[in-house]
Amino acid sequence: MARYVGRENVRKRLEPLAGQPGRSTYAAGSAHIETADESLTITPPYGLEHEASYERVELGPLLDALARDHTVAAILVRLGGFAVGVFEGERLVASKVGTRFVKGRHKKGGSSANRFRRRRDEQERQLLDAATETAQRVLEPYRDRIEFVALGGDRSAAIEVAERIPWLAEKPRTRFLDVPDPRQRVLERLPYELYAARVEEGEGPPRRDAGGPSLRP
Repeated sequence: MARYVGRENVRKRLEPLAGQPGRSTYAAGSAHIETADESLTITPPYGLEHEASYERVELGPLLDALARDHTVAAILVRLGGFAVGVFEGERLVASKVGTRFVKGRHKKGGSSANRFRRRRDEQERQLLDAATETAQRVLEPYRDRIEFVALGGDRSAAIEVAERIPWLAEKPRTRFLDVPDPRQRVLERLPYELYAARVEEGEGPPRRDAGGPSLRP
């Protein structure tokens, strides 16, 4: 079963294995490490171009990929609020959060339900408009430096905001982040998730036709 582990924790976990007898296979954006006692497949969040095989535990290319910093735009949206930030490495260099009230679901039918639904749709539109305007204002100064986009919260809402900004929609995206209500403190804690690697225990080596990490425009 796969789990996501912070890059520093991955480094601490793997470094004692460096140089031990075993096998290391780099392919398809992942590193597969085998020793006499265990088997691990690690996929860095922002890609791993190195491809080779070693008859020992070779960690250099993997640790280099994990240690590399990137400039990442984060857009977190839930029905009720949003947060936008720019990260240079693990440092939050620009951010803005906002709230918009959106009514919950209406459980009854009839004309009142229709009025409720129209009002709720209008509140959702206002939320998405505000989140988009904020994202444009916060991210535009970093437009030429942003390499990746991280989205989180409500999937459809976050994707819609990102796709309303043409230049941002073209950037590769990281895995979708499951976050609580977007707040400044949530943004400040985000670097762990942004740089967490996918770790699978007991998996075989990656196939060359399997593709790399899920970084899609």
